[in-house]
Amino acid sequence: MELQVHDDGADSWEEVMLIYDAALKQINTKLEILNDEFQHVHKYNPIEHIKYRVKTPRSIVKKLKRHGYESTLENMVKYCNDIAGIRIICDYTSDIYRIADMITNQSDIKVAAIKDYIASPKPSGYMSYHMIVMIPVYLSDRIVDTKVEIQIRTIAMDFWASLEHKIQYKFPGEVPEHIQEELLENARMVAELDARMMRLNNEIQELAGEEDGEAETRATLCKIDPSMV
Repeated sequence: MELQVHDDGADSWEEVMLIYDAALKQINTKLEILNDEFQHVHKYNPIEHIKYRVKTPRSIVKKLKRHGYESTLENMVKYCNDIAGIRIICDYTSDIYRIADMITNQSDIKVAAIKDYIASPKPSGYMSYHMIVMIPVYLSDRIVDTKVEIQIRTIAMDFWASLEHKIQYKFPGEVPEHIQEELLENARMVAELDARMMRLNNEIQELAGEEDGEAETRATLCKIDPSMV
């Protein structure tokens, strides 16, 4: 069953927030396990770090009002997709899609929606990969499918987004045009930097692979005939 708030008040604010918090903990644990497995198999961690949070009551109320809904628990659960949010920061753009695939392949996670702001950035220049997923939370008397928003971005994208958020907070009405233009130009620079760093990393991996191959060949020859090395 999906997370629901009943008319008889059976689900309190505290219980609903507990369920969202539990959903975040479950996804965070899954990601840590996947990252550890990737390190074990490929000697590489696609995830740099993870941040997660449950939206504050004030933020939830503001969002509901902004969209014309009454501030009720039922509306909160129904219309707010980002009450439970987790942000995954990685090194390279290729890691973003690799991580998204790993999440999608989890049998108990259902992907409800995807917004790829990397392939199609927002007009402001914002780039990130967003997923709305449903994850089961196992309580003592029932299983509750709970919505979680996942954002996946590179370190550079996260730095840009953090700055934009601060600017939007400083100018809640409208950001000055020259600052918007500067932000957009910086977003282009971030995209170019990510592309160049990914190309550099690919080249390093190829060279490292060649060196590993040569070292393995020398070790094999040494076992056959030490004089050949």
